[in-house]
Amino acid sequence: MNAVSPEIPVPSRPVLESRPSVAVWPWPIALGALTAFGLLSALLGQHGVWLALSWAALSIPLIVTVICLIRAWRRPSSKGGLS
Repeated sequence: MNAVSPEIPVPSRPVLESRPSVAVWPWPIALGALTAFGLLSALLGQHGVWLALSWAALSIPLIVTVICLIRAWRRPSSKGGLS
């Protein structure tokens, strides 16, 4: 029951399945470590292999982010429209 109208029940919120933190954190930690490696390799080694490694290490998190955003935009939201 709710305080405004006692005869109308309040709908309960849908229960979201929670995942254990072990299942949630590996990818963000890996992307953060890859970004830190890319920044350090760009800062410390500015020629040859280090330049290529820094470009690759900094590009991968950006590509992953863009892919995840595109997937989220294409997935319909639970409210009926596009998210």
